Amino acid sequence: MRHTIPPRSGAAFTLDSGQHLTVIDPEGEQVADLLAFARHDIDEVISSGRSLDYASRLFLTTGDALYSNRSTVLLRIVEDTVGRHDFLLTPCSADTFRIIYGDEHPHRGCFGNLAHALESYGIAPDRIPVAFNVFMNVAVDGQTGALEVRPPLSRAGDRIVFRAETDLIIGLTACSALQSNNYAFKPIQYEISS
Repeated sequence: MRHTIPPRSGAAFTLDSGQHLTVIDPEGEQVADLLAFARHDIDEVISSGRSLDYASRLFLTTGDALYSNRSTVLLRIVEDTVGRHDFLLTPCSADTFRIIYGDEHPHRGCFGNLAHALESYGIAPDRIPVAFNVFMNVAVDGQTGALEVRPPLSRAGDRIVFRAETDLIIGLTACSALQSNNYAFKPIQYEISS
């Protein structure tokens, strides 16, 4: 069954060990922030630092693992039609929109959407780490280290498939940041399968 996350919103759900999560960009150029928590202990959470360290590169794709803060593999990427995602930038928030965009009445962003969706699983906002930003295209200058958010490379129907390596709680958004989504907000879809 395919589920749709409306623009600028989020969802949370469980994923059993061995199940597959497919994240789909139905219209193209839309980012999805992905979080994963071990269901048996929510103090064990997806870790950008460990995942990038063990892969020895910034851009993860098919065959790569998303590790926890305890060096456990939570998810493994088993299919990826885009090949470019971000694991550096934190979920956008009301503060992001205030500080970067100068919004006087900012949207709560992916951070707020994740906090709201994960609340029913007992996950408080301060537990939210850097997300795996599906389809987000961030360039890194090799000389200065400057970051540039570019339009996603995903086109309508592109997808990434993860296999759960343990029982998980997942948070997933249709990202709320203008720059990340080439200045348009669209839905994200996902499917869970065996």
